[in-house]
Amino acid sequence: MTDLRKQEGVAEGINAGFEVFEKSLNGQSKKPLHQVRKAALEQLKEIGLPGPKHEEYKYTQISKAFAKHFDSAYSDAPAELSTLTAKSTHIAGLEANQIVFVNGHYRADLSKVISKELILMELSAAYETHQADIDAHLGKYAQADADGYTAWNTAFTREGLFIKVAKGNVIEEPVMIWYLNDTSDSKPVMHTRNLVIMEENAQLKMTEWFKSAEGNVSFANTVTEVLVNRHAVIDHYKILEVADAAYHVGNTHFEQVAESTANSVVIALSGAMVRNNLNFIIDAEHCESNMYGLYLLSGKSHVDNHTVVDHRKPNSYSNELYKGVMDDSATGVFNGKIFVRQDAQKTNAFQSNRNILLSDKATINTKPQLEIWADDVKCSHGATTGRLDEEQLFYLRARGVDAETARAILLYAFAKDVLENIRIESLREHLDAVIGARLGQ
Repeated sequence: MTDLRKQEGVAEGINAGFEVFEKSLNGQSKKPLHQVRKAALEQLKEIGLPGPKHEEYKYTQISKAFAKHFDSAYSDAPAELSTLTAKSTHIAGLEANQIVFVNGHYRADLSKVISKELILMELSAAYETHQADIDAHLGKYAQADADGYTAWNTAFTREGLFIKVAKGNVIEEPVMIWYLNDTSDSKPVMHTRNLVIMEENAQLKMTEWFKSAEGNVSFANTVTEVLVNRHAVIDHYKILEVADAAYHVGNTHFEQVAESTANSVVIALSGAMVRNNLNFIIDAEHCESNMYGLYLLSGKSHVDNHTVVDHRKPNSYSNELYKGVMDDSATGVFNGKIFVRQDAQKTNAFQSNRNILLSDKATINTKPQLEIWADDVKCSHGATTGRLDEEQLFYLRARGVDAETARAILLYAFAKDVLENIRIESLREHLDAVIGARLGQ
């Protein structure tokens, strides 16, 4: 990385933004959490943001785009809706715990928690009632010194959620977190931070949905840390349905303890420049980790999916399938790493990335990777890139299906492998309709 002090434009914006942010904290600036923020700011100044020479970000120059479009690292954009409405969060037939952020600010009037056994509150409030949990876990999995964007988020941590499922509780109603960006009157810069603690034998399904309307540019830098304890199960879904002028960096970190299960589905449909970092630390035996991704891009959208699976202990299983469809001048990036440490014998780890290019101007950069130090494992990885199967198109056309419908059928079938892993029926049906419409179904 590059020392932040050498990144002209970005450094000034972050320093200026932190001064504004610090003044907005009022009495909170005297609490211990603020020392964590200040330490993260110093780390950010030292390690900087990923630059052009940073291998992991060479295709996705977020910091350069930020310096071009934004003046400050923090903006107090109004938490009001004009181009979007509360109906943006409606999914037919879904009974859920609804949490709404508007331009990075929590909206209590649009949020509702219906599960009695679920502990869910604003992160700032949780610091008063669950300080021990926050001190023990916040920043322990998404570490500020490991990534400049995580350090940036930690320095500006205020808005976000604390979610805890106590031992043995199975939460039937999913958690739906909506991040609505209204850019009609501002250029919001948002930093949200979530901490999720799954105690033993707990179960939860949660969704983070990012949605925005066309308008000014926006920038979101989000971090979600998830601790999955023994025998706990979590399903985490992330959907990006943002404007063509939206910039997004998301870091999601899972820390798994013995015999736990974590399932992730990431779906990206748009965005000027999107970077999804997904990290799994499998630090115990008999864990299961499943990662599925789908990116359907058109126009000039740019989406970069970067995944890391770190097997540190034996007898665990991970499976990863990411699929992409790029049209027009869109760009997709997939960089997946699987580490199998020396002690992680009997590991089964599989990774696959499959892509379809619909245009001569569309681009995909894919790099699946395995690093194995153990000798008794079953691991595989691979990537494919191509166009729609002409034989399949011919088969459908020969049976009276017009060209556009045949194309849509094949693309939907390609995407279905990912969608079927969403285990909330009404959510899956809603996404079926959204993606079907997107593909011309």
